[in-house]
Formats: sequence, structure tokens, C-alpha cells
Amino acid sequence: MKVALASDHGGVNIRKEIANLLDELKIEYVDFGCDCETSVDFPDYALPVAEKVASGEFDRGILICGTGIGMSIAANKVKGIRCALVHDTFSARATRAHNDSNMLAMGERVIGPGLARDIAEIWLTGEFEGGRHANRIGKITEYEKTHL
Repeated sequence: MKVALASDHGGVNIRKEIANLLDELKIEYVDFGCDCETSVDFPDYALPVAEKVASGEFDRGILICGTGIGMSIAANKVKGIRCALVHDTFSARATRAHNDSNMLAMGERVIGPGLARDIAEIWLTGEFEGGRHANRIGKITEYEKTHL
């Protein structure tokens, strides 16, 4: 698995925690920044990462901003992306099992580093269940083909 990782200024600290987790799990990743605490525009990070995941260059992407909301909205504008905004472990497990999410968004101002690590690990190691869920994902994919 290869993961694209990015944050805006509001997610720098948790992004570093997630990078450490990826190192510990021996998962290949590229950190696309940002490396500042001064204000930057989240779409400048979310959109390029989402495009890299959608193209297949990366298998999954993780985005962090203050709330995770902006990053998830931006990422979901890219065809082929299913970015889930997650702030609890149940949702992390469910979004992989049921939604086959290929991107994860979290908010540093919403959750702490320990919970963020737990969420990311569950999401990274979770598997898509397929079955009735595959039909639902297929409907989204078909919609994208004709509307995006």
C-alpha cells in the first residue's frame, strides 16, 4: 500500500503523528505538507492528493485540517474519490468495510493525536466487505461516469 498524506496549517501536528504511525506500520507514504503554521488554503493540498489517489499513483490518502470538513469537501470533488470525514473508531471501521473509502479526513481541532492514530490504523488495516456494499459503491461510480 502507498499512502499520500497532507494537511493544511490546522493539521500539522496530527499529520506528523500519522507519519510516525505509517513508519511503524511500514507503509510507504509521501508527505505533501504543509510544513507551516501560517494560514494556507486547504484545497491547495487536498485536491492534488485526491488527484494522485484517483489516478492510482497512491492507493489511499489521508488529509488533516482543523475540522477535516474542508479537506473532505475538496477531496470529494475529484472523480473516483470517496473521502470519509472520521472522528471515531466505529466510523473508521465502517467506512472501509461498507464504503470502500480511499481517503480519510480528520480534524486536529476536533480529536487528539492518540485517537487520530487509532482511527488511521483501523482505517488503514480495514478491508472492504463487498457484497451488498459493492452494489452501492457501483451506483456512485456509475453516477460519476455520467455526471462528472
